[in-house]
Amino acid sequence: MQILRRRLASGEALPPERALAEELSVKRHRLRRALLALRAEGALPPPPIGRRPRRTAASGAGEELVRCTNPLEVIELRLVFEPALARLAALRASPQEVACIERASHTPPGADRGAADLAFHLAVAAGARNGLAAELYGQLRRIGRDARLHVAAAVSNCPERIRERDAEHRAIATAIAARDADAAERAMRAHLLAVQRRVMERLSPGLTAA
Repeated sequence: MQILRRRLASGEALPPERALAEELSVKRHRLRRALLALRAEGALPPPPIGRRPRRTAASGAGEELVRCTNPLEVIELRLVFEPALARLAALRASPQEVACIERASHTPPGADRGAADLAFHLAVAAGARNGLAAELYGQLRRIGRDARLHVAAAVSNCPERIRERDAEHRAIATAIAARDADAAERAMRAHLLAVQRRVMERLSPGLTAA
C-alpha cells in the first residue's frame, strides 16, 4: 500500500492491474483490495463515470450479467448486500477507514455527483474488511454503471437532492463512527430504499416502491 501511495504522490500513472500485480509480485485480489482502499481514501480517483462511452467495457461473466439484469434488480441486490457491509464496517473499520468514510459522506463543491456517491460506498465496502465482499461489491457497481442499465436522472443533479443524499450518507457514517452496527445497517437500508424509490419513479413516473 505504501508503495502505491508513494507512486501516486509522485504523479506516476499506475499501469493496468495485471501488469501492476506482476510488478509488485502480489495476488490480484490483494491488489484490488489495496486499490479499493486508496479510492476510499481519495488517493486514487474512482473510474470515470461522466466520460464513459455509450457501452462501458464489460467482459466475460460481467457482460453476460449486464445483458440479463435491469436497474431494479441491481438496487434490490444492493439492498441485500450493502446494509451488511455497513454493519461490518461499524464493527471492523480502522480509525483511518472511519475517517475516510466520514470525509466521503460530504460531496465537495463542484464534484461529480456520481463519483462522490461511488467513493462513499466504496469507503464503506473497504471498511467492512472482507476482501471477497469488496470484490463482489465492486463487480455489482460496475454492472450498475453500465450505460445499458443507466436510468436518466437529471433531477439528481439538483443541489437539494445532493444535500438529501449527503444527509443519508452522514447518518451511515455517524453510526459507523459510533461503532453502532444496528444503526449503520438501518441507515444504509433507509438510504438504499430511498434510492430504490427514485429509480422506480424514473422508470414509472408516479409510482413508488411498495
